[in-house]
Amino acid sequence: MNLFETGHILAAIGDFLAEDIGRGDITTQSTVMSDVRGFGRFLAKEDIVVCGMTVAEAVFLHLDEENPELESSVNEGDEVSAGTVFATLKGYADVLLTGERVALNLMQRMSGIATLTRQYVKAVEGTRAQIVDTRKTTPGLRMLEKYAVTVGGGKNHRLGLDDGVLIKDNHIALAGGVTEAVTMAKSRCGHLHKIEVEITNWAQLRQAIEAGADIVMLDNQTPEEVAKLVEMSRTMNPNVLIEASGGMDLDRVRSFAEAGVDLISVGRITHSARAVDISFKIQAV
Repeated sequence: MNLFETGHILAAIGDFLAEDIGRGDITTQSTVMSDVRGFGRFLAKEDIVVCGMTVAEAVFLHLDEENPELESSVNEGDEVSAGTVFATLKGYADVLLTGERVALNLMQRMSGIATLTRQYVKAVEGTRAQIVDTRKTTPGLRMLEKYAVTVGGGKNHRLGLDDGVLIKDNHIALAGGVTEAVTMAKSRCGHLHKIEVEITNWAQLRQAIEAGADIVMLDNQTPEEVAKLVEMSRTMNPNVLIEASGGMDLDRVRSFAEAGVDLISVGRITHSARAVDISFKIQAV
């Protein structure tokens, strides 16, 4: 998924810069001559998975379409140690100064998501489970955050409500039950749309599978309960994908993976990821 070929990402960067710059960067304008050239270094101040270099470059190119030149010794998704200068940027010093904070904010946020996602992916290595994200993202930053998940080695769940059918407890209550909700969805949606159902017990699991659900989500279960439901589901229909969800932290995510699920959705890789520490030091050249 190349998010940066899409116009709305570039438009969003313009909005981010406009929010920060306002009527002008008066500090830079009053202290730095416009013809001064600068050289900046991106330094990882902790161990990170690098993500967002393309975004950072787009920030500076938005301010100056011709001069900023980004060079990097690593690729997106590479792990770098604290103290590593992983990219440099050449251009007019006033452009580097004005774009610095927006570029860093985005890169630190995206690298934080990629770094946390990588930790989850490593925690389930050797099992069939894949780590997937959720819609618990920052409004306006969803595409960047979901891109960061993929850089960290995770997979994207729905990008939005128009991606697929995910029937949850409130839908079930309003539809009159699991069977009714799945049957109604199958009759109203196109053949390309997958139907996933959140279930909490064996009775709902049976109803979802018998009604034709493609995926079942086992929400807020213990690893032991999940293992039993996985076995029951495989017996009924081995083609139904099984997802575990609900409060997945690093300490227990592997126990759910070892229970045999196909997917583990983790909201905290986007909504609770800490922005990592990256500095951008500039000098005149």
